[in-house]
Amino acid sequence: MVSLQAIWRHPDDLYPMVKLKLAARRAEKQIPTEPHWAFCYSMLHKVSRSFALVIQQLDTDLRDAVCIFYLVLRALDTVEDDTSIAMEVKVPILMAFHRHIYDREWHFSCGTKDYKVLMDEFHHVSTAFWSLEAETIDDYDEYCHYVAGLVGLGLSKLFHASGKEDLASDTLSNSMGLFLQKTNIIRDYLEDINEVPKSRMFWPRQIWSKYVNKLEDLKYEENSVKAVQCLNDMVTNALVHVEDCLTYMSALRDPAIFRFCAIPQIMAIGTLALCYNNIQVFRGVVKMRRGLTAQVIDRTKTMGDVYGAFYDFSRMLKSKVDDADPNAKKTKESLEAILKICRDSGTLSQR
Repeated sequence: MVSLQAIWRHPDDLYPMVKLKLAARRAEKQIPTEPHWAFCYSMLHKVSRSFALVIQQLDTDLRDAVCIFYLVLRALDTVEDDTSIAMEVKVPILMAFHRHIYDREWHFSCGTKDYKVLMDEFHHVSTAFWSLEAETIDDYDEYCHYVAGLVGLGLSKLFHASGKEDLASDTLSNSMGLFLQKTNIIRDYLEDINEVPKSRMFWPRQIWSKYVNKLEDLKYEENSVKAVQCLNDMVTNALVHVEDCLTYMSALRDPAIFRFCAIPQIMAIGTLALCYNNIQVFRGVVKMRRGLTAQVIDRTKTMGDVYGAFYDFSRMLKSKVDDADPNAKKTKESLEAILKICRDSGTLSQR
């Protein structure tokens, strides 16, 4: 508490101090209601009150990102500064911290006072981190890697450990996961953007900002043309993983493992073919009909079946490409590469 004597000596300090006090009260009232964000901003005020006041001046999107960034740094410092933690425990935690952020259940008890609370309930920080928007395509790829790419890597290692398959490269395994995850993100736009109490925004700003000012603007009818163009851009981004996926599946030997991997991939390319240039993605649910899904499950037995399905769905998608679309050339190039792989397999004539 500042004394009256200090104010008397420095009267010019009074007005800025009052403003600072009022700003602090306003900042506390702006703490979000969602449990994870409420924890993060409350903790921010406790571990650095002055910094909390500074970031309140930022726009919401940037403010949230900076808040998480600061709390992660404080958590790292807490682990590093705790002398009670043995080095053989501390060092692996610090080196793997970039992965812990993606684990909504991870926490590690250390530190004292407010810092101990931060570490004990770090899952709130991870949950808030997951709700941040992807800014760049690299961010988007990284998100999909941690959500699905790591699953692909893990499955490849399990297949290899079973003795039934050779160990696939990390790049190919990652692409298997990314292709599926990106398809889900594209298909589920409306469900995610309408999520209560807060939208889930997975489409990267680097793509959607070329078409609208806010991601949610894509669902409004007056933005239909731009929405479809953005959708087509997202589909084109997903198609870059198809070649890796076909290479991965062509190396599989075990019939059960092959079907386990191939059926979801065919479902993904089929879903993208339906979604492409389709305004219904922003109006409701777009998915393959049950009968077609049943056919895919029933008929997918060999790599020839996979090439045939990818060939058919890629042709279907290509037939929907409008030359006036901003990404038409890029989309066609990706599809032509996929179609060529399928033709060069020599299996299409056997169907």
